[in-house]
Amino acid sequence: MSLYNFGLEPLSCHTWNKDRTQIAVSPNNNVVNIYEKNGKEWVKIHELNEHSGRITGIDWAPQSNRIVTCASDRNAYVWTLKDGVWKPTLVLVRINRAATCVKWSPLENKFALGSGARLISVCYFEEENDWWLSKHIKKSVRSTVLSLDWHPNNILLAAGSADFHCRIFSAYIKDIEEKPGPTVWGSKMPFGEVLLEQKDCGGWVHSVSFSPSGDHLAWVAHNSSISVADGAQGKEVTQLTTDHLPMLSVLCVSSTEIVSAGHDCCPSQFSYKGVGALEFVKKLDIPKQAAKSSVSAFQHFQNLDRKATDESNSDLDTLHQNSITQLCVVSGDKNKVEKYSSVGLDGTMVIWDFKH
Repeated sequence: MSLYNFGLEPLSCHTWNKDRTQIAVSPNNNVVNIYEKNGKEWVKIHELNEHSGRITGIDWAPQSNRIVTCASDRNAYVWTLKDGVWKPTLVLVRINRAATCVKWSPLENKFALGSGARLISVCYFEEENDWWLSKHIKKSVRSTVLSLDWHPNNILLAAGSADFHCRIFSAYIKDIEEKPGPTVWGSKMPFGEVLLEQKDCGGWVHSVSFSPSGDHLAWVAHNSSISVADGAQGKEVTQLTTDHLPMLSVLCVSSTEIVSAGHDCCPSQFSYKGVGALEFVKKLDIPKQAAKSSVSAFQHFQNLDRKATDESNSDLDTLHQNSITQLCVVSGDKNKVEKYSSVGLDGTMVIWDFKH
């Protein structure tokens, strides 16, 4: 486990390159900073600054080494590295509200983008015209799309939204891929088909995550609940309402184990063993001893900046001193994640070990 500080600005989202030697983070503004590991330090090597609004999503495709970014300016860019410089290509996403999240598909031949326009743009590259096009999934979405995750088959797409719903759609684009085979979620998959619609999840659905096999879907909502839909068991949903503060990010780290984090400022482990068997395992933070020392003028203002209080004894006994905004896999595949990272509103990034 290791902690790194990227300054005082909150970190809204982050993503890793293929070999985890570089990380792209957005300090809650319209730029993306790319850092490279140099010994024990992270050194800034690139700045992506094409957006005019706050960055809301970043994803780095491991094989093609392309970065996709989206922002509140209603735009998305695909970035490619040419001669040591990241070059942006504008994507025709065709939305009239802020983009909120973005995710490459497993085969990296398309990506999905959620927005406040009550739709999902599924974007793919058209060779003929040398540009990125988008198709819209609008069916039944009644509010802002807050989170997305791809099924391992590269076709199904899970989405959580502010209408208290969690859904699974088909994102099959016949122009660029072969007809998909059946899954536990359904067999008919024309573009935009709704294969799961879970109503009244208890609040905004902040994050969604497919299990390694794609047979389960986990999500967290603003009423402090975590839920799992089991495609192999007739899409039965098991919901657990916790006594934690609301969770903002969820990650399936094996076929049964789930990690989530949010306003509690530390990750928690949950275990799913089948319908009706979803339980809280433990908090994964290592409590630290808050130092009771005299506060310098610099620390006084730093505390004001970071925690909106100048009290030196207001330190939380968690590594993160403010809400965790996003979790990412660092090492191991989804069947057995060995390390994962978290970024938070306190400007820090922590790499955690997960012990199976």
